[in-house]
Amino acid sequence: MSVAENLASQVERPPELRRQWTRGRILGHALVGLWILLGIGLVTYLFGAWNPALFERYLPLYWSGLQVTLALVGASMVIGALLSVPIAYARMSSNRLLNSLAYAYVYFFRGTPLLAQTFLVYYGLGSFRAELDAVGLWTFFRDAWYCGVFAFSLNTAAYQAEILRGAIESVPRGQWEGAESLGLHRLQTMWKVILPQAMIVALRPYGNEFILMVKASAIVAIITVYDLMGETRRAYAQTFDFQTYIWAGLIYLSIVEALRHFVDWVERRITVHLKR
Repeated sequence: MSVAENLASQVERPPELRRQWTRGRILGHALVGLWILLGIGLVTYLFGAWNPALFERYLPLYWSGLQVTLALVGASMVIGALLSVPIAYARMSSNRLLNSLAYAYVYFFRGTPLLAQTFLVYYGLGSFRAELDAVGLWTFFRDAWYCGVFAFSLNTAAYQAEILRGAIESVPRGQWEGAESLGLHRLQTMWKVILPQAMIVALRPYGNEFILMVKASAIVAIITVYDLMGETRRAYAQTFDFQTYIWAGLIYLSIVEALRHFVDWVERRITVHLKR
């Protein structure tokens, strides 16, 4: 036996910690058990109340509503991403006027409910029909779907601007200085050095924002857009069977899980060089 092994055998090991059943641990196990029972009860109910005729009747409507939801969220996220670039630039600008305007925009849209913003666009701008018609915009704002896209785009632009700004500012200043020492232009530095690093930081927040927008999209059902929740409301109004809402919840849950796994996959792909 070597000297190191001899010394290691003489060292007293600390006693194993006994996990005690504290109040918090008992409460945690009880809550987990309660959720398991609720899940079993929900599955049992769905099997017992399964109505193939009802499912076949409303499945096309759910599919149509799902397409509207995905189109609404996708268009809003893309437009919001385009708007977030100049807003983030203004937030990081040393110009006090630009910085103040961008701050006020972000403060308003992040500090007020999306439902109120949607109502302001749909009902508020609808009060100015003559003025909007005079400039040729009434055709756009009389459509509830376009109003929803407009309100959602403005809202997510504020959140995406802060995500982008925070990600860019998280990159160490030395990266800028190193690129400058190599003679790279600021745009080249931003595109080839800063943004690839910033996107790693921003990926998770962007994924969370996408998921939040999917769940918040149900708001447009209130302004007569027949998205997934709008079709669900119509199905319930005709059947008075609340399992129609359970179906909608499961569809939303499936979308969220698919997005979560997609973000995980993208993160693994773009961070391969960081793993050892």
